[in-house]
Amino acid sequence: MKLFTKTQKMGLAAIIIGSSVLISRFMGLVRDKVISYWFGASLESDLYFTAFVIPDFINYLLAGGYFSITLLPILSKLFTENEEEGWRFFSSALLWVFLLITFFTFLGELLADNLVQYVAPGFSEKDLERLSFFLRIILPAQVFFIVGGCFNAILYLRKQFIVPSLSPLIYNGGIIFFGILLRERGMEGFCWGVLVGALVGNFLVPFLAVKGGGLKLFLVLWHRKMKDFLLLSLPLMLGQSIVVLDEQLVRVFGSMAGYGTVSHINYARRLMMVPVGVIIQAAGVASYPFLVELFSKKKMEEFFGTLRTALINTFFIVMPVVFGMALVAEPIVGLIFQQGRFEAEDTFETAKMFVIYLVSVPMWAFHQILGRGFYAVGDTVSPVVIGTISTFLAIPLFFYGVKWLGGVGVVGASVSGLFIYSLLLALWWYKRWGGKVFYGLAFKLSKYTFVGGLSFVVCFYLKGLIGWGNPFQGFLGYLWHGFFEGFGFGIFFLLFSYVFCKDELRVFIGRLIGSFR
Repeated sequence: MKLFTKTQKMGLAAIIIGSSVLISRFMGLVRDKVISYWFGASLESDLYFTAFVIPDFINYLLAGGYFSITLLPILSKLFTENEEEGWRFFSSALLWVFLLITFFTFLGELLADNLVQYVAPGFSEKDLERLSFFLRIILPAQVFFIVGGCFNAILYLRKQFIVPSLSPLIYNGGIIFFGILLRERGMEGFCWGVLVGALVGNFLVPFLAVKGGGLKLFLVLWHRKMKDFLLLSLPLMLGQSIVVLDEQLVRVFGSMAGYGTVSHINYARRLMMVPVGVIIQAAGVASYPFLVELFSKKKMEEFFGTLRTALINTFFIVMPVVFGMALVAEPIVGLIFQQGRFEAEDTFETAKMFVIYLVSVPMWAFHQILGRGFYAVGDTVSPVVIGTISTFLAIPLFFYGVKWLGGVGVVGASVSGLFIYSLLLALWWYKRWGGKVFYGLAFKLSKYTFVGGLSFVVCFYLKGLIGWGNPFQGFLGYLWHGFFEGFGFGIFFLLFSYVFCKDELRVFIGRLIGSFR
């Protein structure tokens, strides 16, 4: 139990979270591999992926993914002043969160048949019946996600990152287990896996971890700090940012581009989210408690410096990943998915969308980390308002994208929406807090892009020169090309980094080693 209650420093916390996300993403790819093997890019898989639109929307409506963010500043202050008052506030917040998510879950179960007509306009009436069945199984999982998120806030407050990092592993494990166990019943088994995985991984494990470190619950209907909690959470509830709605928009509009498109987009997006989760979200989550602490102590220079350092270090890792994955996009998709009912044509379509999606990875890095800066200063309104504006600006892009370019247009609209959001977020931060965070950032990003792009061009040229540009065929062909092209890219990137980014490379390696000490 000591392992679960031990605190971690920022560098080690980022590594723990990053390692967890890496394993979780790997398990997610295994899950998608199982789905693609048995169901390919089919109607059944489209229905399963689309079944998450309503549950995810309810989660976003209640700001479920942000509860640890909105609770943390208030809990930090209360626990510092009076621990019992901290627990009384937590108990009140937990009660209302539970009541709200239970109400919306019940409402969703009651109206499931009507709701699916709006989230999948491209499906037939028979398809919608199956979609409604999937939806009713998945919906209750949101109770465990959101209530469990409250317990994770306590763990983050204690700077205990191991248990929250285990939750997604257990969740994905549950989906894989029940999906395989009940595979003869189509995608239904995966739906039950979602429910059980959320119960165990996202609720029971965090609850037991908090209890093990000391948990006090009171029957408190209202606490004086609930007003502050609502003021922080309400903008996140009312605003629907392009960041949180992006996945839902591609599913809704993807259903209008023909059977299989939702699955192609989903597989491509899942691959893109691997570097986003492993590198970017880990850096954002790990840096947030430290940003909160620096701002609460009014150490503004250190606050801006920490935020800027997080952005620079993240870009230094992200850019080679983007160019490297773009170079070997087709082998990656082929190796992971092309078996069973997932055919070569599906590989080509998914790889094409994957490359387009990779353009958005630096934007994810920027808004995920800068967004934590807004939350650390207690501003939950700005990111949501800007995100909501970006959503409205992006919806016409989705509409005309699917109309003119089909699935590719949907992915292009997704990338464009994230670019709009990142740009507006940067402009607003500059207006409110000045440009200290951005000092030298454009130059650094340009340099990393140049090094990554140069490595890509050299490898792409060599690939064509020695005949590697021929169409890939079979598992061994994908493995051969993916390994040698990826290895070659890594060598050239390190070489060019040593020439053009020697200081950054040295500092990054030093910090990586130092984080283990």
